[in-house]
Amino acid sequence: MLDEPVPLHGTGYHPDPYRLYSRMRREGPVHRVAFPAVDAWLVTGYDAARATLTDRRIGKNHALGNDAWRAKASIMPEPQHSELQAHLLHQDGADHARMRSLVMDALSPAASELARPRIREIAGALVDDFPDSGQTDLVASFAARLPFLVLAETLGLPAELVDRFDRDWRLVVQPVGPDSPLRPVYEARLRALQRYIGDVVQDQRDHERPCLLGTLVRAHDRGVLRRAELDSMIFQLLVAGQEPVTNQLSTMFVALLQHPEALDALRADPGLLPSAVEELLRYDSAFELTTWRFLPSTSDLHGRTVTGGDSIIVSLCAANRDEREFDRADELVLDRNPNPHLAFGHGKHYCPGAALARIEFQVALEVLLCRLESLSLACDPAELEWTPAVLARGVDRLPVLFERRA
Repeated sequence: MLDEPVPLHGTGYHPDPYRLYSRMRREGPVHRVAFPAVDAWLVTGYDAARATLTDRRIGKNHALGNDAWRAKASIMPEPQHSELQAHLLHQDGADHARMRSLVMDALSPAASELARPRIREIAGALVDDFPDSGQTDLVASFAARLPFLVLAETLGLPAELVDRFDRDWRLVVQPVGPDSPLRPVYEARLRALQRYIGDVVQDQRDHERPCLLGTLVRAHDRGVLRRAELDSMIFQLLVAGQEPVTNQLSTMFVALLQHPEALDALRADPGLLPSAVEELLRYDSAFELTTWRFLPSTSDLHGRTVTGGDSIIVSLCAANRDEREFDRADELVLDRNPNPHLAFGHGKHYCPGAALARIEFQVALEVLLCRLESLSLACDPAELEWTPAVLARGVDRLPVLFERRA
């Protein structure tokens, strides 16, 4: 039996958590686990994950967390915590529905499909900047740039604000405890991002553009959103709206570059792209773990007694490799059908940007496989450095060798 709490951190965990997840599933669907700052309950099995994601007893509002959780997990200092954490991921019931309704038109499948030609143009322009042959970091040159450029157009960010965005601001969602020597850098980034969000709001007031940001600002002005909710939703869109897409692109190409037969199959049959994207999402999900959930009182959760206010996290990666749901669960099967993976979550908190993200993934694969020949890893897979983020999965650098077509 596994000793609990099971550590979910460290250099040995991030490169390949799947062997540990497999053992956890065999021993039971729920385990006590330890992150660097806080303990939690982890749900691993596919059926248990789906049930937990739709369990009406369980909420996401941080006010449901108990004192033990709050003392260690609420690392963002005030006033930023109160001003930037009132977004969709931390809302339940009517508040969640009210806020979610404001973004769904701009992120709908129909609106996302209309953006496909422009996304293809952006992706193509990024590849145009590659050298004709040689080596590049596929994260820095492509995977980190495409999602933000697409997001900027979806949101309605003007060029001046696009140029001012600092990608290091994404790091504010990675825990840095109060006693860490990196805490001053963390807090400086947080304050800079908050100032940037203020400028984004002011720009919309000055120009009243017909865009998603304008919709949110007008909702605030009508009294539909509090100022903290407005700033938090912009924070969520700017950070959560792009970093998971960057991470997912990185995991997709790590998987493909280690399965050259899959790369060859996609080059030979581009019609495989939609199903291949779904399989790559299942095979290695960038949203490895969901954000915190809470039972309001001590209750049973799939056979374990969970104290009210303890944090509950669902492992989407573990659920997506459950052999009871997926045949050949640890294999990459590009034409897998059906493929009911949970990479975008499930239930009311299903990712609102899933449709747009799917199109970005399809276009990215299409453009890179069409434009780059002899694509291969430029390092040993064991040398890849996986992000230390608590809930996310991806690599910060992906050196590749290639030859670019005209």
